Amino acid sequence: MSERLKALADAGVSIWLDDLSRERIETGNLAALVAEKSVVGVTTNPTIFAGAIANGERYDDQVRTLVAEGATADAVIFALTTDDVRNACDVLAPVAAATADDGRVSIEVEPTLANDTAATVASAKALWAAVDRPNALIKIPATVEGLPAITEVIAAGISVNVTLIFSTERYQAVMDAYLAGLEQAQAAGIDLSTIRSVASFFVSRVDSEIDARLDKIGTDDALALRGKAAVANARLAYAVYEGVLASDRWQALAAAGAHAQRPLWASTGVKNPNYSDTLYVTDLVVANTVNTMPEKTLLAFADHGELVSDNGGDAVTGKAAEAQSVFDQLVAVGIDLDDVFTVLETEGVDKFKVSWTELIETVEAQMAKAGA
Repeated sequence: MSERLKALADAGVSIWLDDLSRERIETGNLAALVAEKSVVGVTTNPTIFAGAIANGERYDDQVRTLVAEGATADAVIFALTTDDVRNACDVLAPVAAATADDGRVSIEVEPTLANDTAATVASAKALWAAVDRPNALIKIPATVEGLPAITEVIAAGISVNVTLIFSTERYQAVMDAYLAGLEQAQAAGIDLSTIRSVASFFVSRVDSEIDARLDKIGTDDALALRGKAAVANARLAYAVYEGVLASDRWQALAAAGAHAQRPLWASTGVKNPNYSDTLYVTDLVVANTVNTMPEKTLLAFADHGELVSDNGGDAVTGKAAEAQSVFDQLVAVGIDLDDVFTVLETEGVDKFKVSWTELIETVEAQMAKAGA
């Protein structure tokens, strides 16, 4: 057992792995990470699956069978990915049984549907039915069109991982969508205690975008703010979360058995080599949150990650005013935060669409090889 990761978990952070492959499942690697590295959840995306399928022979037999049955590339992707997520859910089932909110495995709706509410809902329902495990989470992007989809899917009793959240304003809208879904589920007689949700607030991309703009401004005041925006943004998001938990609206749902939609820190792999490789873990430790990490970040923290010595490792609670000061300084030096978040969301959706295209091309190549 990694003592550093155990200390992180003891501080109230749920450690999820941002990666999945059939090899991890079948070799016992995923189970070992659960046993030895305090991993209690898994997130996936099309890029992760493209890499797994391209580099692993463990998919070959299933691809060959599906090709023989005349399956399309989309159908092959659906079968391969839902099988992996179902099997990962089974690996994590004991964690789900032992904890209130962990043991979850996420699978994403097709990214090309990010701006289509009805198609997103249909995709989410199809994925939920195919995986057929109560500890699955369906990833829905927090686009304007995604918000009503979140409400409708939650209202149907389906657990959701809301992804691609960059601004606190959109995060507030995501939480409103979640609460509305819970209220509709309650009205339909669905047991609220069966529904889970996390809100994936992206971190490192905020620094990447804002740092580039600060470099372009180039003043001493601007350059002094590099590497501060992402953590400040996440800390402000946590303050918004605390405000929702304190609301009468949430308290009524909690009394009816609802689970809070926990903040999940996503995109926590550090992209700037000048920053600590555990920056977005150590500086965002706070109870009742999730940190989903690529394996590189997970192992870095296991090796040399440190918790803030005071306050039990909590690096977030009570830091909202300090975080707002960072944002005020960013505006003062000329950063247009609204534009930053618009760009990040647009790029985020576009990147996922590119990843989806790459996944299709990867699967088509495997299908051609299987049919040769």
